[in-house]
Amino acid sequence: MKSKSMEEHKKNVPKSVKFGIITLSDSKHKDFLENKTTDISGNLIIDSLKKEHKLVFYSVIPDDSELLLLTVEDIIKERGVDVIITTGGTGIGVRDITIETLKPLLEKEITGFGEIFRYESYKELGTGAILSRATAGVYKDTLIISLPGSPNAVNTGLKIITPELKHLVKHVHEGL
Repeated sequence: MKSKSMEEHKKNVPKSVKFGIITLSDSKHKDFLENKTTDISGNLIIDSLKKEHKLVFYSVIPDDSELLLLTVEDIIKERGVDVIITTGGTGIGVRDITIETLKPLLEKEITGFGEIFRYESYKELGTGAILSRATAGVYKDTLIISLPGSPNAVNTGLKIITPELKHLVKHVHEGL
């Protein structure tokens, strides 16, 4: 059941948001350079959001902290995005660098996203959900959401963020 106060609060949200997608994957990066479309998760995000929002950036990069930081800074400065969604690199493997790279940048962390994501994953996967470090936060007036790389996890994340995306962006931009 939705609360009336929450519905009132969601009034005056932007009609759409500008978003960028960064997929982190060594293997998919090689395919991307060869114009092969193997990035299922990145394409799921794009297909889900482009109906209502504007895609202004998409790239597949290797699992490289320095390149991730440069890409995030470039998207914010040159593309004026409202939202950056990353997919991949959120696990606990040695090449999983997304969270270590982005979390220190976050000026405000949106802890509820990770909590709900893991809860929803737990309902589907069981205790293996503890492996996910999906997170979200705000950096330089830009919402950053980091999703795992699996298509199922991306779908779970999209179910959580899609209904709230405009609402979140409204709050990020308040007072600017």
